[in-house]
Amino acid sequence: MPEPVEAFGLSYVFGTGRVARRVLWDLDLTVHRGEVVLLTGPSGSGKTTLLTLIGALRAVQHGRCGVLGKELAGATEAERVAIRRRIGFIFQDHQLLDFLTARQNVAMALEHDPIGGEADRMRRSTAILSTVGLGHCLDMKPTQLSGGQRQRVAIARALVRNPELLLADEPTASLDRHSGADVMELVCGLARERGLAVLIVTHDSRILGVADRILNMEDGQIATVGATA
Repeated sequence: MPEPVEAFGLSYVFGTGRVARRVLWDLDLTVHRGEVVLLTGPSGSGKTTLLTLIGALRAVQHGRCGVLGKELAGATEAERVAIRRRIGFIFQDHQLLDFLTARQNVAMALEHDPIGGEADRMRRSTAILSTVGLGHCLDMKPTQLSGGQRQRVAIARALVRNPELLLADEPTASLDRHSGADVMELVCGLARERGLAVLIVTHDSRILGVADRILNMEDGQIATVGATA
């Protein structure tokens, strides 16, 4: 059975001709089921580009990129959309809608789910918000929540569709130390409980201890590989 992420010889270039800039170069990466992998490195090293390729948010140019058993090289937009529906995404700025409640924000992730109606979406949203410790905040809007609570809503939204892969881009960058640690313990605990593969892009040295493996990127390649103690 293929691993959740299997990339080989992956390269990516922005622009063409004289203004072309190589962002990834002949990169190999495998992420296993139930594994939490942190991707570190300086700005401009290609971390976010790699994450967006694995997340089927942009088309693969060169090399292979297998995600959840599907090859993304040469995939159509419709095929990439189908893969994205099997992935949970967590972003730095949480991307919640201020005019919706926490429960409504989470339920939005279920709008294209063919199973169940509005009542079922609200039931599932309520359940996952309770799981992340926000059962008392269901009808509160983002402006009424702390930064850590807003990121927990974003985590609930990423998990409500039972994804097979979880991708996060700087999920603790806007949080204080305590909130950041709580958020990462929550993400990693739920991911391991559900057997999810997790890939997290981060500059936050405070959260390195949560990882099974730490990859350092430099100039579009994975420079070092380390395991946590």
